[in-house]
Amino acid sequence: MNLQDTLSKYVKQAVKADFNIDLQTVEFQATRKEFAGDITVVIFPMLRFIKGNPVQIGETIGQYLVKEVADVKAFNVVKGFLNVEINDSYYMSFFNGIKQDERFGLVLPNPEDKAIMVEYSSPNTNKPLHLGHIRNNLLGYSVAEILKASGKKVYKTQIINDRGIHICKSMLAWKRFGNGETPESTGLKGDKLVGNYYVKFDQEYKKEIEALVAQGETLEDAKKKAPILLEAQDMLLKWESGDEEVVALWEKMNNWVYDGFDITYKDLGVDFDTLYYESNTYLLGKEFVEQGLNSGVFHKEEDGSVWCDLTEEGLDKKIVQRADGTAVYMTQDIGTAIQRIKDFPDVGGMVYTVGNEQDYHFQVLFLILKKLGFEWAKNLYHLSYGMVDLPSGKMKSREGTVVDADDLIADMANTAEVISEELGKLDGYSEDEKKELYKIIGLGALKYYILKVDPKKRILFDPKESIDFQGNTGPFIQYTYARIQSILRKADVDTQVNLEDMTLHAKEKALLKQLQLFPEVVQNAADNFSPAIIANFTYDLVKEFNSFYQNVSILGADNENEKTLRIQLSNSVANTIKNGFQLLGIQVPERM
Repeated sequence: MNLQDTLSKYVKQAVKADFNIDLQTVEFQATRKEFAGDITVVIFPMLRFIKGNPVQIGETIGQYLVKEVADVKAFNVVKGFLNVEINDSYYMSFFNGIKQDERFGLVLPNPEDKAIMVEYSSPNTNKPLHLGHIRNNLLGYSVAEILKASGKKVYKTQIINDRGIHICKSMLAWKRFGNGETPESTGLKGDKLVGNYYVKFDQEYKKEIEALVAQGETLEDAKKKAPILLEAQDMLLKWESGDEEVVALWEKMNNWVYDGFDITYKDLGVDFDTLYYESNTYLLGKEFVEQGLNSGVFHKEEDGSVWCDLTEEGLDKKIVQRADGTAVYMTQDIGTAIQRIKDFPDVGGMVYTVGNEQDYHFQVLFLILKKLGFEWAKNLYHLSYGMVDLPSGKMKSREGTVVDADDLIADMANTAEVISEELGKLDGYSEDEKKELYKIIGLGALKYYILKVDPKKRILFDPKESIDFQGNTGPFIQYTYARIQSILRKADVDTQVNLEDMTLHAKEKALLKQLQLFPEVVQNAADNFSPAIIANFTYDLVKEFNSFYQNVSILGADNENEKTLRIQLSNSVANTIKNGFQLLGIQVPERM
């Protein structure tokens, strides 16, 4: 039982004993720094049940806690707040129990529990990954790691959007203008080469529209009649009918893209357990349309199209099959979800990492799956996130104005190099060591800047601001970790010995209180699918450590026990920083 649970139990006993009231809940908060105390009981919510002066009620409860709870040292009451002081022995007992646990705060999965499948990335195969994909990948990967750390079995997956008119646009442009060039002949990554032809298609399409408008066509008609678009539509029909030449071209260009994606994923530090392809899943779900018709979940219109009426749930009517019998995106997503449960029978829920422009789509999808009677549908979650903007404005793939993921990763390392050289922190490093460190700092800055923000919020990403060695940034936290490693390399104490009866310095106690929060923070982050909770806890821990570092001497402590405790405490802080950053997919350097 943790401290809050223990105090809650005894506060309820005090209220029962003195006021004959059965209190259901007790509200706590951190004690404000200007008052003595380690944890505060908020009295005001009790006034709904207990008549009396909040100060007197607080005094009565405080006296009971001092008498009945061995860990309670003293108390004070400020208005309606009961500030409780905890004995140092409580914190030392906690610390002795966790200081050798390198996995402190992390829970191993229970093999009896159902697994969770986390979907992220899910790119189109007509362009390279960009800044928007980076936020998607970092969020999905981090949430998967946090769920694992909270005790869940997790599968990471993506569905690759490898078919459709947008794919045919790149294929047609390469066929017309590519002169047979390949990633090998150009030296370009395959995804970049294919992306260039997606841009090329748009350029040619606009030229043809202008020409048709000049000939007297309306803009709307010109957009529909442009020959290059009609040819792309014809190519899609050929692909769907299995035309050998078109399918061969599609396979070749998609493989170029996959090779490119693999490099980006490796550089970004994300991975997947299984892959799904839209070309294999777009026909899935049609059998469930029939099932839904039979059960009354769906109905057929006069033209033969099939719909789901969600108006009673406050939504609208949603088409699930066209009049010609072809599937729509919703049909595909229904089928894919069901297929995943068939492929992984131990999965009991799914997390979809998709931008907030798809909020309504997932509302409808989850509701339809529930109506179809799938028990696991209640455990589906849309990890909705805001877009990423740059100071220069919005990105557009077809116009080639996106921030390429590979370029951004490289730019972050270059920026880290410039700043590190200016600060002069890398004397004695070899060139290879410097290069590796720049990458760790650059990627850490990028990941932390994105993940410290609540997923639902839009981000304005400023690369230079993210690589700052001061403030709430990845490099600041990495630098603190490296500073602790430097201290530990100089230490010559037994880090495993248990110390008893220590009188704690206020900064030692503050650091222990922050450390103690980590297991709850991991669970909270998992419950809310929010890496930001981990990121901001880690920053608070680092701030607390730096205050400790500036106010007490570690290696020059007054006596051996003090020195040993401070070294042990520094080691546990470093370990927790490392664990927290691993959940964000961020490395920590041993030296900086």
